[in-house]
Amino acid sequence: MADLTQQQWSEQLEKDENSVILDVRTDAEFEEGYIPGAIQIDIYNGAEFLQQARQLDPQKNYYVYCRSGGRSGQACMLLNSIGIKNAFNLKGGIMEWEGETIN
Repeated sequence: MADLTQQQWSEQLEKDENSVILDVRTDAEFEEGYIPGAIQIDIYNGAEFLQQARQLDPQKNYYVYCRSGGRSGQACMLLNSIGIKNAFNLKGGIMEWEGETIN
């Protein structure tokens, strides 16, 4: 897992052709706005989160965010624990995101 600043995260994501953006917030938070292209798996749904995470392609690079960076950090560690090596946490989460969002 790597904690990346907003700039590092967006620059690395832009160049990565093997990337998946993962939003680990709740359904209600996701509906308030999300980063384009993101898929959502709510980390608060513990067993379901792990079940869905196990269906993800371990060969991909996951760019993970939440509201402020805490839950996404936990999600990255969980992804690492099930064999997904490349999980990048967005420091500051969507609250500090300066890029495009869909509302």
